[in-house]
This record gives sequence, C-alpha cells and structure tokens, in this order.
Amino acid sequence: MFRILTLILIAAVTQTFSQSPDKYSVFTGKGEPSSISEIVNGLDGVDVVFLGELHDDAVGHAVQYEIFRQAVERNSPRRRVTLSMEMFESDVQIILDEYLKGLISENHFLLSSRPWGNYKTDYRPLVELAKERKLDVVAANAPRRYVNMVSRGGRKALDGLSKEAKAWLAPLPYAEASETYSKKFRSLMGSSGEASMGIDNILSSQSLWDATMAYTVARSLKKNKGSLVVHLNGGFHTEGRLGTVEHFLKYRPNGRVRVVTIKYVDDFRTFDKAKYEDLGDFVVLTDAKEPRSKR
Repeated sequence: MFRILTLILIAAVTQTFSQSPDKYSVFTGKGEPSSISEIVNGLDGVDVVFLGELHDDAVGHAVQYEIFRQAVERNSPRRRVTLSMEMFESDVQIILDEYLKGLISENHFLLSSRPWGNYKTDYRPLVELAKERKLDVVAANAPRRYVNMVSRGGRKALDGLSKEAKAWLAPLPYAEASETYSKKFRSLMGSSGEASMGIDNILSSQSLWDATMAYTVARSLKKNKGSLVVHLNGGFHTEGRLGTVEHFLKYRPNGRVRVVTIKYVDDFRTFDKAKYEDLGDFVVLTDAKEPRSKR
C-alpha cells in the first residue's frame, strides 16, 4: 500500500510540473533560452549539480524535482545518482538512512529528523523518489546548534566539542569565506539586527554551513566513485559559483560542477543581464505571482 501511495505522489508532482511550463523560464548563465532537458543532458561529465532555490518557491521546487527525476532516468543504471539536501542536518543521517531502508515508519522519521515546515509539499517528493529507486540521500547541513555556537562565540567555540560532534562538521579548521563572498554577504546583512550582534562571527557561521555542505558532498563522491550528486540548497550559498561551491573545490580541486540558480521574479520571461547574468551555469526564473510555499 505504501509503495502505491508513493507512486501516486510522484505521479501527481510530475503532472503538476507538466501543467506549469508557463510559470517558469530556463536560461543559460548568459541569458540564452534553454530547457530542463538541456540542463540534465549536460550533466554527463559532471560530479555535482547545485540547485540553488528560494525556499518558499513552489514552482522552483517542482523544477528541482523534474531535474532530479530526469537525471535519475537518464543515468540509470549506468551511473548512480545521489540526492543531497541542505534541508537535513548531518546528525540525522542515520535516521534518514533507516527510513530509506524501510526500517522505520515515515511518522517516526519525521518525528526524529527535524524536517522543515514545507517538507511534505516541497521536498518529500524527491526523497520518496530516491527511496523508491533505492538511491542515497545525504543530510548535508551542519547541525544548527553548532552554527549558532559560531555566530555567538566565533570559530573557537567549536574547539570544546567532542570528537563525535566534530564528525558532523567539515574538518576543523574550515576555510574562511572568499573576499567576493564575504563582500556579498556583508552587503546582504547590511544593518540588520543579526549583523549588529557581530558580523564576523555570523560570516564564520555561514562559512561553517557552506563548508559542511561542501564536505558532505565531496565525501559522498569519494564513497560512490563516478556518481552524480544533485544537491539542494538556498540560492545564496551557490549563486555565482561562490560559497558552498568554493569550499567544495577546496575538498575536491578537480571537481566538475554545475550551478543552477532558481528564483522567482515579476517578469520571469525576460532575462535581465544586469541582475541575472552568471548567477549560475543555468538560471531558472519562476513566476513571482504564484502562491508561496509555507515554511
């Protein structure tokens, strides 16, 4: 019965996507018209594709699902595809694995894994497809309690963690943010209340986030040689090939990367080069008038 329900869910998402081509446009990073198929077909020589999202973008989540689905269909069985997600923290990997293997119920999985509020509507379809196809799903994010430690007390706050706790993070000391990323981050934070708490520590906590996601992706590729990782994260982490991408290339210098940046805008049919050029190898613009996902 559960398998039937899963197949119904996946079919419903696929149908929803097929009915919404007028809600998004796909472009290359230089603004040339493109397509989901072109994105997927270009992944043959790639190690990881980073899908950068706005977390409440319902159309964007449908696009992510379709990229993942097509990547799985195109690569099976000759190449393994892994789903990696910012939306789960590394210390719940064992719980995620137990669920994927059918050892625990979905109810217990959700009770124990701290899913985001929009998990069922936006991320569950991808996880269920991975489960159905017996694919790995990576809980890529640093545990928030440790990110918070850094934002309050700086990098040195992590020194007091146990060996077991440090295993859930990128190897310490993790790299500093690049100058370009740092400048972009500081500009985004501006004079916000968070920034007033100490922008240097907050940037360091952001880098812990980026580095841990990058490290878990690199570790997955080392474990599954020749595989393709499809990684989901907030767009800021990877747009312009900064942040998580920069850290990934420190862990895997010869890594082959694609970045897809997905964002909702008022005029999703027009590529404004001043705003969107080189935000990714591909840029997907979705209709800002569509209802938002509830987090």
